Amino acid sequence: MAGRRAPGLRREELAQLSGLSVDYVLRLEQGRATHPSSQVVGALARALQLSRTERDQLYRSAGLLPPQDGTVSTHVPPGVQRLAARLGDFPIGVFTADWSLVWWNSMWSALYGDPSALPAARRNLARVLFGNGALLPVRSERGQDAFASSIVADLKEAVSRYPADTRLTHLVQDLRETSGVFAHLWNTETAAAQHATDRKTIRHPEIGDILLDCDVLIVPGVDLRMVTYTAAAGSSDAGKLDLLRVTGATPTASPAALP
Repeated sequence: MAGRRAPGLRREELAQLSGLSVDYVLRLEQGRATHPSSQVVGALARALQLSRTERDQLYRSAGLLPPQDGTVSTHVPPGVQRLAARLGDFPIGVFTADWSLVWWNSMWSALYGDPSALPAARRNLARVLFGNGALLPVRSERGQDAFASSIVADLKEAVSRYPADTRLTHLVQDLRETSGVFAHLWNTETAAAQHATDRKTIRHPEIGDILLDCDVLIVPGVDLRMVTYTAAAGSSDAGKLDLLRVTGATPTASPAALP
């Protein structure tokens, strides 16, 4: 922020980082938006890189109870955000234990579309994968069945760890009632499907097919999943990532927000 008259984020930057409109941030500043949702407060806490104590104070100042232990946390610690930001040459998305996307960088938006264009409830990977029948612009070398099984296994483990989380409970109930594939996997999966390095082909509407290595890194202690995409140095796919980085060729289609 060198050269600024005052330190900190500009209103437009805060809006972009939190996935909110500039107008809504302005109304919050002016006290005209008096009842922000917990999703909005959580997004602001992540954008401002607040500590857990500072985050809890922000919730209370908005008249909300801070997230309680025993529920899925949407808080991304500042250290995780700084680490992910240092890897900004590659697409990175950070997901919670219920596979809700809560943080992403500009390369993720360039690859998949800007997730802030979607309501927060639609940034959940399981809902996109099982809930709306959308055609995914991703092809896994391990196969979509293995990918889907790993997501269901993750949700089963999350339910056992966070039995008091009503949002997670409603997510699972809804998918079991609306998706035959999800219900079948839920009833038949007996062991956690380990995430492994995968190679995925992403069909980008402007760049074309991009073959990338996909890794899911588990962040201990905060139950987050950092999804990263990389390409071998000097490969044609690395060149396509470079083109995305330079042009910022964000897809014009609806964002998928997927790993």
